[in-house]
Amino acid sequence: MAEMETLDPVLRRTAIAVVVGALAVVFDTTIVSIALRTLATELNTTVDVIQWVTTGYLLALGVAIPLVGWAQSRIGGKRLWIAALSLFLVASVLCSLAGDPQSLIASRIVQGLGGGALLPLSSTLVIQAAQGRNLGRVMATLSLPAVLGPILGPVLGGLIMNTLDWRWLFWVNVPFCVVGLILATLLLPKDEPARPVRLDVVGLLLLSPSIVWLLFGLSNGAKDGGFGRADVVLPLIFGAALLTGFVAWAIRRPGTALIDVRLLTHRPLATSSALLFLTGVSLYGAMLLLPLYWQEVRGFDPLGAGLLLISQGVGTFLSRSSAGRLTDRFGARWVSVAGFAIVGVGTLPFAVATASTNEWMLMAALLVRGFGLGAVTIPLMAGGFVGLERAEVPHASVITRIATQVGGSFGVAVLAVILHARVVGGADLATAFDQAFWWAVGFTGLGVALSFLLPSRQGPPPERVSGGRQPGAERSRRRACRPRR
Repeated sequence: MAEMETLDPVLRRTAIAVVVGALAVVFDTTIVSIALRTLATELNTTVDVIQWVTTGYLLALGVAIPLVGWAQSRIGGKRLWIAALSLFLVASVLCSLAGDPQSLIASRIVQGLGGGALLPLSSTLVIQAAQGRNLGRVMATLSLPAVLGPILGPVLGGLIMNTLDWRWLFWVNVPFCVVGLILATLLLPKDEPARPVRLDVVGLLLLSPSIVWLLFGLSNGAKDGGFGRADVVLPLIFGAALLTGFVAWAIRRPGTALIDVRLLTHRPLATSSALLFLTGVSLYGAMLLLPLYWQEVRGFDPLGAGLLLISQGVGTFLSRSSAGRLTDRFGARWVSVAGFAIVGVGTLPFAVATASTNEWMLMAALLVRGFGLGAVTIPLMAGGFVGLERAEVPHASVITRIATQVGGSFGVAVLAVILHARVVGGADLATAFDQAFWWAVGFTGLGVALSFLLPSRQGPPPERVSGGRQPGAERSRRRACRPRR
């Protein structure tokens, strides 16, 4: 990877170790999603029951993500990474050995706990190693699993389901995990001395359940009945109430809260988090629509639909390096504006497609769409960390991960409801998909508008600090690191 060659050796080693381990988590999440009907048949159960293979994993992510900042302070980033990846490895093996739905669901929940720690921790370790420098190129490397997983995962899953036993859906994680553990042991820098940080128990009891309830409600929103279902409305209300309670609790305890919500007053982080929410909507929501479009409207099987999506993955891969360099040179704002605009242009042909639209033209549109997605992801992941202290990075990583996760669930739920409502309303399938894709285009338009709030330049890197916070020095450094508008 060209963007790796010019990075500091310590940073390069950290990025390599983190990317390999993260690949297991991201591919696992997307591979399993296309195999639920097969799993229901193989394990002699219903789709409603086996759906908890995905839902349980998703909810476990919500439990684990808020704990990452505290756990890293307590035991160190390298030790936490190795422990979480080991847990994910053990759970993957247990999934492959499951003999009934209950044991598979339980193993997936354990997997989700490991994956929920790995996802935000990957950003934290690399950003801290970068010390505020070359964030665009750093994120171009770190984003590789995040942008390719949802696109190539279904292809790999389709190949496994067509040629191998379903248990290989989980055995495929093992090589990534084993190599990731070896690389983490050899390449990640040694942990600094652990700090005896007290766990914010009240904050944990408010924040983790709030995320769980929000994700649970949104996951049910994709079912028949949409957002009018009681199992959607009540969890969303309860989750929002708990989240509001956490914010009120955390604001009054800036030095000891589980997540420092005051960081959202830092405009680059707040804007990046909002845009990562929209990116989750655009990426994961459209990834619900695209395979269904190829299967339901165009008549392809799951593997064929997955192969047609490869062009989107190619586009994503092609834009990463240039997006990283442009972000470092010009700042996050204009790269994000252009990226969202390109995503909208690449989605537009699907909003006007018919059942006989030329397939090559649509594949070319997917290539353009993927190029835009790669361009968007880099500045958003980098822009949120501009001007932050080393000690603030874990909190910012958790905030951005929560925004992406909830945004993805929201996008899937909203676009599924729109699609279902049009079909029930009497529209033919092609027209129903057109209208759902128009909503996806609208979300990208909102992303273009919000991107103008991002910093136009990346300021100088903050000084590296260790130990506790120093409020006066922190304010002085924040002013010095404030990016030019």
